[in-house]
Amino acid sequence: MWGALFPGQGSQHIGMGKFLVENFRSARERFEEASDILNQDFKKLCFEGPDQELALTENTQPALLLVSTAAFEVVTEITGLTITAGAGHSVGEYGAMVNSGAMRFSDAIKAVRRRGEEMQRAVPVGQGGMCAVIGLTDPQVDMLCRWVEKKSGEGPLQPANYNAPGQVVVSGSKKALEWLRANFTLQIFEPETPKVRLIPLNVSAPFHSSMMKPAEVNMRAVLMDMPFKKAKWPVVQNFSASESTDPERLRTELISQISGSVKWVQCMQRMHALGIRHTVEFGAGKVLSGLAKKIDSGAVATLNISSLEDLQNFEKTMKENGFA
Repeated sequence: MWGALFPGQGSQHIGMGKFLVENFRSARERFEEASDILNQDFKKLCFEGPDQELALTENTQPALLLVSTAAFEVVTEITGLTITAGAGHSVGEYGAMVNSGAMRFSDAIKAVRRRGEEMQRAVPVGQGGMCAVIGLTDPQVDMLCRWVEKKSGEGPLQPANYNAPGQVVVSGSKKALEWLRANFTLQIFEPETPKVRLIPLNVSAPFHSSMMKPAEVNMRAVLMDMPFKKAKWPVVQNFSASESTDPERLRTELISQISGSVKWVQCMQRMHALGIRHTVEFGAGKVLSGLAKKIDSGAVATLNISSLEDLQNFEKTMKENGFA
């Protein structure tokens, strides 16, 4: 069984989607549609940049959705791939919504532009941040966040992305993060002394933390005005790490994940429990493929299609193995 994965912020890069637009009419039409809807030249943004413009949250999120949707439509049309279930990382969940038929692309591209704006607006620049914590278990990261809040008097500080075993991103107050980096000690985990790295992330806001509540409130109003349909295949959602095709539940959890943590490890484990053994990462980069290997390299094999040659080889493999 095949699953569909849709990447989130951090996967973007200059040149993403170019081979699709150069070779497939459906992709060119999607790029033109997105450019018309948001009054922005997405070919220029995605193919030429500059990096700092593509990295702006309000640009990154619609660009990722656009490239993921163009990739999904081309790959499924060319190869005949049938999807059993899907999931998207953070804003990538909108890609799952569109390509499962739960949302219209025209609605979703407007929603993610607004999402990016609201998430940036929720917390003044310089007051929040995120940090990757490498080497701790999930419970240890939870304990670390509580320890920082108690000892520093600053907060919030919360787990934001459970990306892989031993790789959790925390999010919240910049003052709390600064205190953590200045005062971290392994003694809080005695008698265990794990090897730990703290890696500050170059992000503009404390995503997936309670500091995003204002953005969640505003996005609730936006999404409640947009029609949702029953999905053609189950979407395993970030907020609960459980699957649904129900339009109202899909909408509700899409709203809740703005300030809730991304339970990506649990999402991938749930995909495996649903019988998924192969996944395709639709869109930019190879972040989700890398995380899949760290979660369980033998459970689910993840494929990237980032060139015309990749697509042709995948089509050939599908036919040889009777999938297409």
